[in-house]
Amino acid sequence: MNKKGKLFIVSGPSGSGKSTVLGEVFKRRDRLYFSVSATTRAPRPGERDGVEYYFIDERRFDEMVEHDEFLEHARYAKCSYGTPRKPVEEKLNAGIDVILDIEVQGAGQVKSRMPEAVSVFIAPPSLEELERRLRSRGTESEERIALRLETAKTELREAGKYDYVVVNDDYLRAAGELLQILNNA
Repeated sequence: MNKKGKLFIVSGPSGSGKSTVLGEVFKRRDRLYFSVSATTRAPRPGERDGVEYYFIDERRFDEMVEHDEFLEHARYAKCSYGTPRKPVEEKLNAGIDVILDIEVQGAGQVKSRMPEAVSVFIAPPSLEELERRLRSRGTESEERIALRLETAKTELREAGKYDYVVVNDDYLRAAGELLQILNNA
């Protein structure tokens, strides 16, 4: 019989470098599953159904909510997002650790349903650095950057509710710290 896998919740503000840190972690560790979320938003160029997201319509999303098929779900920027329960439970039961990259609101929902989950908050070294990262992308309007910074301030106040906080001042160091957490939890 396989030992059950562990569930890890990773959150952090937009621009904190979660994707970069997680990308490095996945290069260095086997038997780790990245949970794919469902969304009602349209795919962006290059996104593939079942890889970046499961793209579904509002009717199907509402059915999934009604049938308790999500570990967590939320509405954000006029679209719905959720973590399908079944694939996560299947991987955990097969002895594979699972990473959820979800917002602070969703993290609280998962922790209440699965208190054994280990939560990690990826924080930028400072708000100034976060703003620099957001601006360097060159993809956001001033209004959008201001909104992301305000959201980040709210999210950073929640960091103390997480089991661990990893400051992403250098993504290789931060990935190493996250790997230690994954391996020792």
